[in-house]
Amino acid sequence: MKTIRFPRRAVLLGGLAAFLSGCASKFRSYGGPEVTRVRLYKGQRLLVLDGADRVLQTYPVGLGFAPEGHKQFEGDGRTPEGAYVVDKRNPDSTYHLSVGISYPNQADIAFAEAQGRSPGGDIFIHGGPRPGIDPTDVRDWTAGCIAVTDRQIEDIYAMVKDGTPIHIFA
Repeated sequence: MKTIRFPRRAVLLGGLAAFLSGCASKFRSYGGPEVTRVRLYKGQRLLVLDGADRVLQTYPVGLGFAPEGHKQFEGDGRTPEGAYVVDKRNPDSTYHLSVGISYPNQADIAFAEAQGRSPGGDIFIHGGPRPGIDPTDVRDWTAGCIAVTDRQIEDIYAMVKDGTPIHIFA
């Protein structure tokens, strides 16, 4: 039996190509129907992406570490409830990717200020948890954000555009 020899350069380049092909971009493209509304059902831990005439996708979610009730103050660990808008995106998020929600609105600000407190802010739908940093053994671990897997936030980031309404229910 004759041994086949491969040049070292060919083996190294082939290995490098195989490695790099596994490093796919976190930015996905989406050519399907427009997402016209996002719904979050906190009690069911379910995020729903709606199209004009049907549900396009659903995702299980994690919430803030104290998920019961509407977010009122910075640091309360709650996820907001009510009508908001997707208003920003962060391609360099600590949590892989993130899509921002327009919390706090004027009513949220007025309520918190009347109590002499801050309503908080920076509420996002984001990826995670980060192994070794965030808890991986509990469902509700964020400071008030909505957490999905890194793979799921890649889809959401591609599908949901700024200006899309989001309705968050208890």
